[in-house]
Amino acid sequence: MIEDLLQSSPGLMNFGIFFLLAVVLLLVVLGFVTYAILAERKVLGYMQARHGPNQLGGKWGLLQTVADVLKLLLKEDVIPKAADRPLFILAPIIAFTPAFMVLATIPFTDKFQFADIGVGLLYYIAVSGMTVFGMVLGGWASNNKYALLGGMRAGAQMISYEIPLVMSVLGVILLTGSLNLSDIVLQQEHGWFILYQPIAFIVFFIASIAELNRTPFDLPESENELVAGYFVEYSGFRWAFFMLTEYVYMFAMSSLITVIFLGGWLPPLDILGFIPGAVWFALKFSLVVFVYMWLRATLPRFRIDRLMEFAWKVLFPVALANIFLTALIKTLFF
Repeated sequence: MIEDLLQSSPGLMNFGIFFLLAVVLLLVVLGFVTYAILAERKVLGYMQARHGPNQLGGKWGLLQTVADVLKLLLKEDVIPKAADRPLFILAPIIAFTPAFMVLATIPFTDKFQFADIGVGLLYYIAVSGMTVFGMVLGGWASNNKYALLGGMRAGAQMISYEIPLVMSVLGVILLTGSLNLSDIVLQQEHGWFILYQPIAFIVFFIASIAELNRTPFDLPESENELVAGYFVEYSGFRWAFFMLTEYVYMFAMSSLITVIFLGGWLPPLDILGFIPGAVWFALKFSLVVFVYMWLRATLPRFRIDRLMEFAWKVLFPVALANIFLTALIKTLFF
């Protein structure tokens, strides 16, 4: 753990080291966001039989996203006259900050984790739930009916899907007896939880798509109904903050799925243990990210009433049944 490197009492040196590591992680995440957007465009292009970006940065369009970011940073920052200016400015920050904070508890390998706290899973769920405030505030502060509808949809959707999301991981907690993410990984040495908790994995993955506001659950920002939803009045770098939030959460959620259900840095077979754990984590993480992109390319958007019914009438009962089944099996056989 990084904390093991810091043997002295807390002071300016500790602060400096942690601050530097946080900056490095932020740069890594920004690099991921830049090329995840490019990868998503390419995946969508190939799956839909068309070209993705190919104009800037050679054949692969490697500089297209970089050019898009520069364009956003140079665009005029427009704040509507009738908007609630302080909240309008604050909303993107409230949305983004929790997305970066949750990365502190993700164990990327057995030796690289920023904060190995005993309730890392609880911390992730609690902090990530704060993002909805930024979305609702952004919609309300814009003083735009489409933005307000998008904000309300975001609040209803994220709160509703957080319940099956949390309930699905209770089966894993019952098996491990821990909320520590490193302990959850180590408990998977003899089998990943995607095998022992397949129902929990399916519920968690579906709910995570809704939490990320990704297709087919991107109702808060549906262009054909709400012309971009809660951030319709945002432009330039403030709009980029909302987009950054979504992709940082995709990074965080893919990492969390890798840790909870795919064994984290552990190899699938013991004979493959000579390959570094960071490589296994990156491969599993990349697979989850690709599936998110794949679903966006293939599935149509849900209707809002069916979206909410699916959370309360399907995922919630299934997650509840999985908890009961897991408790029963553990009581009878362990």
